[in-house]
Amino acid sequence: MITNLFSVFDPSSSIFNLSLNWLSTFLGILIIPSMYWLIPSRYHIFWNNILLTLHKEFKTLLGPLRANGSTFIFVSLFSIILFNNFIGLFPYIFTSTSHLTLTLTLAIPLWLCFILFGWINNTQHIFAHLVPQGTPAVLIPFIVCIETIRNVIRPGTLAVRLTANIIAGHLLLTLLGNTGPGISTILLSLLIITQIALLVLESAVAIIQSYVFAVLRTLYSREVN
Repeated sequence: MITNLFSVFDPSSSIFNLSLNWLSTFLGILIIPSMYWLIPSRYHIFWNNILLTLHKEFKTLLGPLRANGSTFIFVSLFSIILFNNFIGLFPYIFTSTSHLTLTLTLAIPLWLCFILFGWINNTQHIFAHLVPQGTPAVLIPFIVCIETIRNVIRPGTLAVRLTANIIAGHLLLTLLGNTGPGISTILLSLLIITQIALLVLESAVAIIQSYVFAVLRTLYSREVN
């Protein structure tokens, strides 16, 4: 039972037992070329409006000291996480964001770049962030330790939050799906309604978690400027 429950998170495929299921992460690349050589469809217009809204939102969050084009990386981050979250809701498609391997890969390099940039270019500003304004002199050593730990665990909290939310939803859907064959016809209709409601909830979680990941990354980057 437990093996079947977690088999949806197994990246290994039936082809020589290789981890080819990770290739589902790159399915979004197939959609990109059509934007350049096809007449813009409603889907393209809708997606462009979303990206433009996100660009304006991130531009506001980054403030006046932002570099030109700095919102591009955060909009791209939102797009890839959202796509992988949504594609995992389809049957028999591997969800790469349910693994810490991918989420940590997205979180740690950006965090490391921002930390190095901040310590090299704005050392005094970073030191000032370690001691919040109005802190009593007695508490300063403890506050510095707490702030340092908080900065170090940031990529971990981002990755675990995203992974845990995706895993929880998929496990619920799998559990409900496994109970289907053993229940009566009357309860089956209730189960289907519950699964549809849960699928709608999972779609909302996919959007919210992508947005939260991108927004927190944006806010963390603002602290080093």
